[in-house]
Amino acid sequence: MKQVPKLIAFDLDGTLLDDRKGLSERNRRALLAAAEAGAWLVPATGRIPAGLPEPLRGMKGMRWGILCNGAELYDFETQRIVGREEIPLELALELLDFAESLGLSYDCYQDNWGYMTEAMHRAASEHIKDKGILDLVLRLRTPVPELRAYLREKGETLQKLQFYFTDMALRARLLRELPEKYPTLAVTTSLPMNIEINSAAANKGRALLSLCALLGIDPAETMAFGDGSNDISLLRAAGCGVATANAFDEVKAAADRVAPSNNESGVAAVLEEYFSA
Repeated sequence: MKQVPKLIAFDLDGTLLDDRKGLSERNRRALLAAAEAGAWLVPATGRIPAGLPEPLRGMKGMRWGILCNGAELYDFETQRIVGREEIPLELALELLDFAESLGLSYDCYQDNWGYMTEAMHRAASEHIKDKGILDLVLRLRTPVPELRAYLREKGETLQKLQFYFTDMALRARLLRELPEKYPTLAVTTSLPMNIEINSAAANKGRALLSLCALLGIDPAETMAFGDGSNDISLLRAAGCGVATANAFDEVKAAADRVAPSNNESGVAAVLEEYFSA
């Protein structure tokens, strides 16, 4: 007999949302059916709270969020951070100096908001060709004269750094080399043109286990969906890890099963086996 999940964690971009960043009606109904049956619905994403899509806001069962790739465990009801793992400022500045030396564009999340150097913000369309992602970046980043100087002045830790690439060979090389050079960091990717950097203590899987402990749920009673390398720890921590058909190969290898793609309402295709709308 199948274990009906008490908690369902799901990545957004490339997983729950289609390529146009929309929530299909089928996925929406499947999530509501799970919530009506008593399951917690937990977005597990690289986004900040302000990046939660409008159709998900206030949805039944959606009190908790695993945000910034697990750097933050967030309570949407009280708008309170209940767990955090962040990058020390000096290390973040070293990484941004490194990115600058390579001519990369970059941004960061700090205190649940995004920041980006003005010139990079103006030129964002040059390295972000996906309109949905571009719109999200422009909406959730405040342009500042120079990001490194801004962060030095604030003097605070960071939730996440993000590098953008037009040179895919360089991106592939840094995905290999950065984890070796910076073992205290988690280096992942969720989009074809980016690299995301968090504290090594910040990952979606660890955040899922922390949330299970908070709610008194056995991790074996959870299900998780993902498509990017930042979802691998999440799929491994869950009782049932599901990769969408569009997922990277290494994500599929870490999953217990593969669902249809994000454009085919893959999340719903699996949830409908457990919950009736």
